[in-house]
Amino acid sequence: MGDRVPVLSRRRRLLVLATCCLSLLIVGMDNTIVNVALPSIARSFHGTVADLQWTVDAYTVVLAGLLILAGSTGDRFGRKRTFMTGLVVFVSGSVLCSLAPGLGWLIAFRMVQAVGGSMLNPVAMSIITNVFTEPRERAQAIGVWGGVVGLSLGLGPIVGGALTDGIGWRSIFWINAPIGLAAFVLTALVVPESRAARARRVDAVGQVLVVVLLGGLTYAIIESPRAGWTSPEVLVPLVLALGALAALLAYEPRRTEPLIEFRFFRSIPFAGATVTAVCAFGAYSGFLFLTTLYLQDVRGLSPLHAGLVTAPMAVMVLVCAPLSGRLVAAGGARRSLVAAGLLIAAGSLMVVGLSASTSHWLLVAAYAVFAAGFGLVNPPITNTAVSGMPRSQSGVAAAFASTSRQVGASLGIAVIGSMINAGTGGPVGTGLVSRSHAAVVVVVGCGLAVAVLGLLTTTAAARRSAVRTAAELGDASVERLDDARVAAA
Repeated sequence: MGDRVPVLSRRRRLLVLATCCLSLLIVGMDNTIVNVALPSIARSFHGTVADLQWTVDAYTVVLAGLLILAGSTGDRFGRKRTFMTGLVVFVSGSVLCSLAPGLGWLIAFRMVQAVGGSMLNPVAMSIITNVFTEPRERAQAIGVWGGVVGLSLGLGPIVGGALTDGIGWRSIFWINAPIGLAAFVLTALVVPESRAARARRVDAVGQVLVVVLLGGLTYAIIESPRAGWTSPEVLVPLVLALGALAALLAYEPRRTEPLIEFRFFRSIPFAGATVTAVCAFGAYSGFLFLTTLYLQDVRGLSPLHAGLVTAPMAVMVLVCAPLSGRLVAAGGARRSLVAAGLLIAAGSLMVVGLSASTSHWLLVAAYAVFAAGFGLVNPPITNTAVSGMPRSQSGVAAAFASTSRQVGASLGIAVIGSMINAGTGGPVGTGLVSRSHAAVVVVVGCGLAVAVLGLLTTTAAARRSAVRTAAELGDASVERLDDARVAAA
């Protein structure tokens, strides 16, 4: 079967979109639902801040490392088949997490979850881009997709808090089973099979180098507060990561069909979308990690109460993500990106002087402002990254967008967690308030970076670079760049 799929009725296309969004819901929610349960997990297994960082980052690092491979695997062997396999592995990993007898087992089973999760989001996005072929309709579908991204991340703390309080932290993994089963059945019934017209070769060397790069860098950052930057335990993985990066830069451009197509980055909007995703998701994951520990271990709130305090985040993401999708479809990405960055920075700045007695209402307001920015940032990231690329490489392009999100999430947890853990290495909450101030400043900087990138990547020169790059990458299946112009205008 070639890259193009049969033209489907509008009802069938919407069912495909809904099915893909179900997978996004469990993967996105899993990123944040675990956060609110972290203090309970720490008490259950007597874990430290570094242990909690690994509980989150074991998932995000593996996910980020495999997303590009999963996108190209879907293009090669069939997107529907890959998607259904991912659902089975993800749900199986979730069940194993709920049964974990110790922290080491939980971290290992989180990695199993991530293997399945890597086959879901980029492949689902590729399915959507091949089903919704009309540029404006595609932009709207991607807007819905971006809304579900934000909604899933916003709902995670509330759902996780309710489950952890009412049943226990293990129940946060049970919720994935019924949603995953529903997505599996719907996929079998409504999603058409598709694959690239010409299969890409497997790049095993590139894949190993990506995993070494992300794993080594994350390990060095997380373990540095305990071992010190000059210790062999930190220097060895850091050197391995830098060596992997150098090897990737030298090796990948020589391949006819590389795992990482560095030519994509000649498009300023695409490169900007990648960096924007790292900054935005780094800010969000780090901010949420800090918030969860602060509310429960400093303010003494229950998981449910902590989830309810962050409820404005879910509400604002729910409101702002669809609004951003419409703004992108109507007039381009600039307004959404600039507003998103400024709001993320403003919300963070409101709690830069965080203390054990910070006003409850100030916290709620800060969370709402921050989440409004985060809700605005998702649709322009996805639309800019995918639009204008040849359909034969849609899986790889979509995987880049998803990978950059997960890289940001991993680095956000690693950096912010290490900043609040520096010099302690002890129980969760030790010295958190005093060390949070510098960490919040980093989050503010990430927000400002998003705003600046929104300006730089939407200029006329940036749009011309996108057109040149698409032409260079084009083949018989390349399409008009209407939606690329919409995204980058």
